[in-house]
Amino acid sequence: MATTHQETEPEEHHRTFFGHPWGLANLFGLEIWERFSFYGMQAILTYYLYFSVREGGLGLPQASATSLVGAYGGLVYLATVLGAWVADRLLGSERTLFYSGVLIMIGHICLALVPGLGGVALGLACVGLGSGALKANTTALLGALYRPNDPRRDAGFSIFYMGINIGALVGPLLTGALQNWKGFHYGFGLAAVGMAIGLVQYTLGRRNLAAAAGREVPNPLPRSHAGRTIIVAVIGLAVIVGAFLSGLVKLSNLATVVTGVIVLAAIVLFAAIVRSSKTTEVERGRVFAFIPLFVASFAFFALFQQIFTVIAIYAEERVDLTIGGFSIPPAWAQSVDPIGILIFAPIMAALWTKLGSRQPSTPTKFALGLAGMGLCFLLFLPMAGGHGKTSPALAVGGILLLFSVAELLLSPIGLSVSTKLAPGAFRTQMVALNFLSVSAGTAAAGALAGLYSPAVEARYFGITGGVAVVIAGLLALLRPWIRRMMAGVD
Repeated sequence: MATTHQETEPEEHHRTFFGHPWGLANLFGLEIWERFSFYGMQAILTYYLYFSVREGGLGLPQASATSLVGAYGGLVYLATVLGAWVADRLLGSERTLFYSGVLIMIGHICLALVPGLGGVALGLACVGLGSGALKANTTALLGALYRPNDPRRDAGFSIFYMGINIGALVGPLLTGALQNWKGFHYGFGLAAVGMAIGLVQYTLGRRNLAAAAGREVPNPLPRSHAGRTIIVAVIGLAVIVGAFLSGLVKLSNLATVVTGVIVLAAIVLFAAIVRSSKTTEVERGRVFAFIPLFVASFAFFALFQQIFTVIAIYAEERVDLTIGGFSIPPAWAQSVDPIGILIFAPIMAALWTKLGSRQPSTPTKFALGLAGMGLCFLLFLPMAGGHGKTSPALAVGGILLLFSVAELLLSPIGLSVSTKLAPGAFRTQMVALNFLSVSAGTAAAGALAGLYSPAVEARYFGITGGVAVVIAGLLALLRPWIRRMMAGVD
């Protein structure tokens, strides 16, 4: 049996990373490079899809391009469920993490070397599946490095979160600059190089991480179930291929279809948890309390993830990106949010710590985060409705920094509350439900983007932002009921 962290010698006899288990350094480095490659690729993906062939793109209609980007983003989060299943039943978290990184690198290579929509389909499938699986298993491995009551645990996750945002900051800056200079395929190639560097770094320290966190498979799939699992997988793949070949699903409606599938999956999972005999009455009430929070999270990410669709188009077509004679690549807009996270995350963490028991409740934070996101969209209204590149870059950058504040009020709080409200028998499934809200919102961001054009710009920002503020107001009105159903959890 693999050695676990609990079975190793006392921590003081081992190398540490700023006082933390050395495995954190390995995961921290891998996450920087994985996020570098992921966000670097995604920052130029929308432009690659709708730019003309003369400009190096594929010349798709903007609605089809944003639908594909939204659907892809939604499926990445949906893939976390599949990645967790592979780790729990087949390979264990450490091996699944390593092979996921290899799959991501292969996907970026496909985008860099294989021309046309074939390269996009193959590349995004590999990157999406790999990123989703890696996202689920890095979190699991990081948690396994610490004992449950280890006081360093939250600080370790905070260090890890910094790695995410460092990669998300640098990736779009470099791939965007290289795409402007040499072309899209060079940008995708740089993303592949970044993932390769991450894999090399991870491999050099892999033995230490495996020894600390273990490679055991928690719930191995019985051999007798292997055939049935393969049949289900083949049928599922056949249904997907058939939907495309029959014309039921096409690029223009892909994001809408994916949103519907994810919402249906969430409804089924909610029902299974609520109806289970393993769920007590108090736990059932807590699950009901999570439903309005799920809806708010879905609405939030339906707006926030438009940073890769509508906001990407807006930055390229409507923003004056020349400052002091320097022309800013439009992909750099994707780096503003990580800058905001790095600035505001320590401030908000200190604020919550100082307020202690006086800090706003979870439903209040959700309402503030969603209202803040809606107000960000409403802030585009004074600049909407013009022609050409009339929006100042600094003004748009300021709005995108406010995206970060809204994100910090809702996104990390959602992950935390999903673990606190989870019934004892469904802890992982409740975390999966939180990811499904992000997944559905991301796909919806692609579907909504099909309604955007400069001609309806003011109406678009006004309606989407206004609806978000209204939903936030309704959530605020539901706070007493939600807190009562949370039964002491906050």
